Amino acid sequence: MIRIKVCGITNERDALWAAGLGVDALGFIFAESPRRVHPEVVKKIVSLLPPFVSRVGVFVNEDEEKVMKIARTCSLTSLQFHGEEPPSYCEKFKGWKVIKSFRVKDERILKEILSYKVDAYLLDTYSADKRGGTGKTFNWEIAKKVNSLGVPVILSGGLNPENVVQAIVKVKPYAVDVNSGVEKEKGEKDYQKLKDFVRKVRNFYFTHEFDIR
Repeated sequence: MIRIKVCGITNERDALWAAGLGVDALGFIFAESPRRVHPEVVKKIVSLLPPFVSRVGVFVNEDEEKVMKIARTCSLTSLQFHGEEPPSYCEKFKGWKVIKSFRVKDERILKEILSYKVDAYLLDTYSADKRGGTGKTFNWEIAKKVNSLGVPVILSGGLNPENVVQAIVKVKPYAVDVNSGVEKEKGEKDYQKLKDFVRKVRNFYFTHEFDIR
């Protein structure tokens, strides 16, 4: 089954909406962003979540001790590194699943990716001035090539209820990651968009006989 991660969660209402719709993971941004959230807020949100919802912390070039402190405070299950963290940095976080994000500009990313020994690759759209939340897609042919490397691929970048099925058909990712595509405004989710996104992904999976992975 295609997993669904909803990123940019900033409040209890949106977290419980997403969990109630059956998403697999919630992303909390601890780096500079309009969707940045304080660890104490995340700690409270996490305490309200049902079992089996993964909690992903998003960091950008953060001090490793600070990452670990936040991860423990917030009971995070996965760490997503969205900056220029080298492979050696990503290998230091024993006890957590590690996701390395790559902002895809062109096929040169394929060579860079190979040096990382992580649990999953997250592919996002390249922007010179933004790290995620661009609302724009990238060349999914490159994502297909990354998917052939044998490491789970989380597809991000401009996904929304209108294009997510097309993305799944094209890339066949392990998971899809949505942020701005289901927002009312930055940091606030739109329930109907979120519901439509989840429904599109789940309906596609259950109405196709073949293994889309």
